[in-house]
Formats: sequence, C-alpha cells, structure tokens
Amino acid sequence: MVRLIDSHAHLEDIKDLKNSLQRASEAGVAAIIAVGSNHDSNRFVLEVSSRSWGDLKVYPALGVHPWEISRSQVEKAVAFIKEKVNRAVGIGEVGLDYWYREVRENPEMMAKQRSLFRTFLKIAKRHDKPVIIHSRGAWNDCLNLVIEEDVKDAVFHWFTGPDNTLQRLLDHGYYVSATPAAEYSREHRRVIQKTPIENLLLETDSPVNYRGFEAEPADIIRSLHAVAKLKGISIEAVAEETSENASSLFNIDI
Repeated sequence: MVRLIDSHAHLEDIKDLKNSLQRASEAGVAAIIAVGSNHDSNRFVLEVSSRSWGDLKVYPALGVHPWEISRSQVEKAVAFIKEKVNRAVGIGEVGLDYWYREVRENPEMMAKQRSLFRTFLKIAKRHDKPVIIHSRGAWNDCLNLVIEEDVKDAVFHWFTGPDNTLQRLLDHGYYVSATPAAEYSREHRRVIQKTPIENLLLETDSPVNYRGFEAEPADIIRSLHAVAKLKGISIEAVAEETSENASSLFNIDI
C-alpha cells in the first residue's frame, strides 16, 4: 500500500473525526498536517495531535488565516503561537487573500494582512519552521514577503497563481500542494503540470467542498491520482516522491 501525507487539513471542522481518520488510515494516509486558522483551532490541533490514532500520525501547524483577522483574537493567537511554536511542525495556515473586492478596495485591510503575515514569517525564520501559505489573489505579494523575510522553507497551498510567480517560487526551492481540485480546475492543473514532482506535496484542505463532495483526508487518493495523470507518471512514484517531500519539509517520520 502507498503511504501518503495529507499536508493540509482542517481537522477541527471534520464531522466524526475518529471514523474519518480511520478511513484515511485504511486509504494509506500515514500522516496529516493539521493546520490552525485561529486561536481556538490552534489549541485544537495541539490537542488532537497529542492523541494516539493508531498507525496514523497527526502533526500540528499553528497560524491565523487571513480571513480570520477581523473576527479572531489575533493578539492572543500570536502570543499562543509564540509560546507553543516548538510543538509545531510548521507555521500555518497564514498568508494573504485579496480575492474579494471588499479586501482589494480596502488598503487598510490589505495592510493588516501583510503586517500579520510578516509577523508569522519572522516567527518561522526565528524558529526554523516551514510556512504553509494561503495566497489567493495575492500571489506576488505573498512571494515577495517570503523572500524579503528570507524564509528558507515554504509551501504555497492550493496554488493557482501566474506562471512567472510560480517560476520564482520554484527557483527559491519552495513547494506547491495539489488538492482534489486538480481533477477539474484549469488553473490548478496548469500549476501542477509546470511544477516538478520534487516541488509537489499532496493535500485535501478537508473539509472543503469539491464540486459536490465534502473532502476528508482519505480523499488524498483523488489528489494522488489526479497528479499522476497530469504528470504521466505512476501512482506509486507520485506517492513516494510527495511523501518524501512532505517528510523533509516538515521534518517528520512516517
């Protein structure tokens, strides 16, 4: 059986988590990176990662999602992350999101996002942690900040940005992650086709809805098959390479 790593899942939002993780283990998932998005979810991922899940391991990443800035206890979350950073395998989900007009047309909100993102990049650099980056509609700004802060390791989650930004992030040795949207999203498929397998991870972003189905970690199989088809290489080769990439990036064993 292939051994897979779901490099990005929001476990606090999954219904019937115990059975979901059992299905993931049966599908070949050896590890999950449970990402935080606000103070409460950061506390949750630390707690859930401390439990035993049989053959499956859950590893915590701590962050504040850009959508959460206006409704999250940001200062409290940042203080908590600084306190618990040594228990995390990464900083995330963090980043920028300019996709919505109310953000694009609000310089103050964009500035708040950039300021918080820079804070997390500094934490990541100080503690030598990889960063898990949300960059929708803000691909260039995200990459520029990561480079400016001299962050060594980063994965641009569910990346759909332009080719020139993609090439720059690849030139810096950063990763992008493939979701089940690789089955149908033209922009996401383009990115995967242009990204060397050495720079790819797999993820589900569970429990996101993909054209009518709500993802759970077992659906990493859909990401796996989509990438293998797009790259024209075997499922086994994709599984081995992407799991090695994730193990190296997050410094974890499976």
